[in-house]
Amino acid sequence: MMKRRPVGVEEEFLVVDLQSRRLTPLAESMLERLPDEGFSAELQRSVVETNSTPMEDLSDVRAEIVRLRQALVAAGEPLGVGVIAAGTTPNTGIEGYTFTPGERYRYLSESYRFLAEEQLICGAQVHVEIDDRDVAVLAAQRVEAWLPPLLALSASSPFWMNEDSGYASSRALTWQRWPTAGPLGPFADAAEYDRTAEDLVASGVIKDAGMIYYDLRLSAHVPTVEMRVCDSCPLADDVVLLAGLFRALMSREIEAVERGEPPTGEQRLALLRAANWRAARDGLEGELMSPVTSRPEPAPRLVTWMLDELRPTLEELGDWEIVSELANEALLRGSSASRQRGAFAVNGRAEDAVDLLLAETRQS
Repeated sequence: MMKRRPVGVEEEFLVVDLQSRRLTPLAESMLERLPDEGFSAELQRSVVETNSTPMEDLSDVRAEIVRLRQALVAAGEPLGVGVIAAGTTPNTGIEGYTFTPGERYRYLSESYRFLAEEQLICGAQVHVEIDDRDVAVLAAQRVEAWLPPLLALSASSPFWMNEDSGYASSRALTWQRWPTAGPLGPFADAAEYDRTAEDLVASGVIKDAGMIYYDLRLSAHVPTVEMRVCDSCPLADDVVLLAGLFRALMSREIEAVERGEPPTGEQRLALLRAANWRAARDGLEGELMSPVTSRPEPAPRLVTWMLDELRPTLEELGDWEIVSELANEALLRGSSASRQRGAFAVNGRAEDAVDLLLAETRQS
């Protein structure tokens, strides 16, 4: 029987003034109204993060995500602010560019300058528990080829600096500028992974192992593999979908590693980077590169094919019904990027796209 590994979710939210619909640096004021557990600050004072308790059942994962979101909304209302779960905001505002106080954030701002200054982006990270770090490193590298469809499903950042970026996920491109971002490996085992992290710290490029920003990474604090490729998603159901798909991918490849089977997906770093770029540009509305052939396929067709490939694993985990239903719903409504562009196009107002994100984040 395949092990049903606990899943944890980190979500980042942009804080916006409910009158102007622009970013506002009131995350700290919101955090003062919230418990310490489950909520934290980020580099920019207009961003707040939630951290869920690891759960095995996806329905429990969803309930936890909704609970944390509702607490954020309740904390913001007396302050006249709301939160949006999206990779970027359609209506930025210069007042949103304010660093959170603290030694670590001061180091980031002084060392990385405009990379840190433009860090007004939000992601959804999913953790899957695994104790064997050697198996984790090998399985994660096999999963990387399958990440672009997950990025496409999450794409929610078509706007950058108040303009249409031409990408479904401008956040993905902004994030890739960090020196340790991008595909994982190649690594033969956990020892090589750890040596590389130590060498990066020793080089002075990063301060500590917590600044390893691979698309998939071994957590520095807990026995998990963390997926970092996705945008924040306004709809809680899409986050649950990503969690279910990622757990299935990791579970399948963990067993394949333990059986000594060769990988089936693309392993070449140049093509992995190209596939992520394609997903960031097109989202669900264009074409994605197949994780097996690296040839372009319409995104809905590729997501459906991936579901079929994962069905035996999802069924064994007891997740097939919920994941297949959520995937079909996501494909029918299209990406958040497309919905935001539609809202903007009605009257040419960024505020309308912000209102859509506020409503979707709130409804959960």
